[in-house]
Amino acid sequence: MSPEPVQLVGGTGSPYTQKMLALLRYRRIPYAITWGQPEPICKALGVEAPKPTFMPTFFFDDGGEVTAHCDSTPIIRRLEADYAGRSVLPEDPALAFIDYLIEDFADEWCTKYMFHYRWYFEADADNAGTKLPLSMDVSMPQDQFQQFKDYISKRQIERLWVVGSNDETAPTIDASYRRFLAVMEAHLANQSFMLGHRPGAGDFALFGQLSQLVGFDPTPRKIAHAVSPRTVGWVDRMPDCSGLMPESSDWVAVEDQPASLRGLLEEIGRVYTPAQRANAQAVMAQEKTWECEIDGATWHQRTFPYQAKCLQWTLDQYGQLSATDQARVNTLIADTGIELMLEGVQ
Repeated sequence: MSPEPVQLVGGTGSPYTQKMLALLRYRRIPYAITWGQPEPICKALGVEAPKPTFMPTFFFDDGGEVTAHCDSTPIIRRLEADYAGRSVLPEDPALAFIDYLIEDFADEWCTKYMFHYRWYFEADADNAGTKLPLSMDVSMPQDQFQQFKDYISKRQIERLWVVGSNDETAPTIDASYRRFLAVMEAHLANQSFMLGHRPGAGDFALFGQLSQLVGFDPTPRKIAHAVSPRTVGWVDRMPDCSGLMPESSDWVAVEDQPASLRGLLEEIGRVYTPAQRANAQAVMAQEKTWECEIDGATWHQRTFPYQAKCLQWTLDQYGQLSATDQARVNTLIADTGIELMLEGVQ
């Protein structure tokens, strides 16, 4: 008897929805997705909506009670426990930690690329404002469509400052995106996925953001085609990796990773480390905004308690490693800037 499909609700323009759909296909986990907003689905099911609620929202049966969840990182770990085979988490704890770092960077920093390019430029904002409502209901009446477009465009453009996108930070975001693409171009010339010849959770997280940057929004798509055609090709293949037949030997050991992986780690250390440290310090000081220097420029944005939790979870993951595995990780990340992140904040 086939297992009941995993139920979720999401949107085509949601990078985290695309992350999780690609992962479900790769792991050959049956699923049923409803395209739309999570809140009405939660209400219809009589399920308490997660706080905050965002896409995708998964519905799991917990001992006869349906519960809603929308944080993709723990959902991936739950799926690992519930479904055997085709794991996206490396068996080697040191390699699994690097995969965790990449996933966190994609979810929390690369999404800045996505949000910035989607709503900062007029042509991209018009593109998103048009496509997002229709992705929910292609038969939407014209009056309703126009109202939805105006509403979502105004709301998202006004939120740009929240994620740190503004005239001052735009050059920093653009430079980081272009470096990231150059790193991907170099790394994909050496191996098919970030940590070897099978995808990890970090690959799916990167794909989620790139599915939008390459496949949805015109400005970052043009940049990607110019800077990294290998990334464009990789994004085309990532939505359905169900045909891969992964072996344990497909993971490349920490000690044997190509030098090109270091480029990705250096970008994480260069931009994500200072952001995470400054945000965590602001949370501790109960400050509503924070400011620091990132890549030689001033960065100012709203404080996010959730991202402080992300830093703590990274520290927890590192702390759970044996002394031997910590030493292996330390050798790989030496002088990338990530080591400063792992010092935490006081």
